[in-house]
Amino acid sequence: MAEEYSVLLSQLVKEHALRIAHASDAFDEERVYSMAVDRPGLQFAGFFEYYNPSRMLVSGKQEHTYLERLSPEGRYGAIEGLMRRKPRALVVCHRVEPFPEMLALADRYDVSVFVSEMDTSEFMARLIGSLHVHLAPRKTIHGVLVEVYGEGLLITGDSGIGKSETALELVKRGHRLIADDAVEIKKISHDELVGEAPPLIRHFMEFRGIGIINARYIYGVGAVKASQTIHLVVKLENWEDYRAYDRLGADSEYTEILGLDVPALTIPVRPGRNLAVILELAAMNNRQKKLGYNAAQELEHTHDRFVDNDLFE
Repeated sequence: MAEEYSVLLSQLVKEHALRIAHASDAFDEERVYSMAVDRPGLQFAGFFEYYNPSRMLVSGKQEHTYLERLSPEGRYGAIEGLMRRKPRALVVCHRVEPFPEMLALADRYDVSVFVSEMDTSEFMARLIGSLHVHLAPRKTIHGVLVEVYGEGLLITGDSGIGKSETALELVKRGHRLIADDAVEIKKISHDELVGEAPPLIRHFMEFRGIGIINARYIYGVGAVKASQTIHLVVKLENWEDYRAYDRLGADSEYTEILGLDVPALTIPVRPGRNLAVILELAAMNNRQKKLGYNAAQELEHTHDRFVDNDLFE
């Protein structure tokens, strides 16, 4: 069974600068478990067949105008029909003041009501995006995550292979560290993985013989970043003379993380190899591939054209 994640309702209120019109008794401990967000128009009209009380509700001008045109008794009944089913929370947008009946019924049924200054569509988009980050499936991987030329590189490999040293050299070359030793990866959409450091070790790096350093304090705030989309997995491994390593890169390699296939490379490590430069090259090459250019495929096509036209001497 998949693990269920949640976020404090009070945290969402703070993140989105919501004004509290009425807080439930358990507001400080109340949590949101659903990524989905609904508008309560159908519920105000009395339709509850697919109503889900675990979802946050966002009310806009349409709902407000509908309720405003009802008689006082009809408005009270429409709002009560929703409130007695105890939605997770109700957010009223456009700085519209909640009806007095709404606040009275929120108090009666212990439901939190908030007010947002934003447009309804804009607020819903931001809230859904926020919920997808907070509630995303996740896993923690032993590795290092850096941003190189805008590309998120997840560096993996055995302990002592040189992951942290490579990341440090990249930071010194102007790139940014996201996480060292442990990377918490979240699947925030059907095709995007985002990595960040666990809060306890954020910005810290470990080097045998030196100990722990804080990259933010040594290299400045420009050397670190809170989170980063993962574009490429780079596995470092000790060079083995008998192994045939890919020299062209024509065939794509992938690593599966949380059900997504992420482009991957295996980089052999031996004394004298400048891994930082190689990873910079890997980042730029991966970006070119995403833009539709593959040097290995171009070389193959050129070779085939020469063969077909008998251009070799």
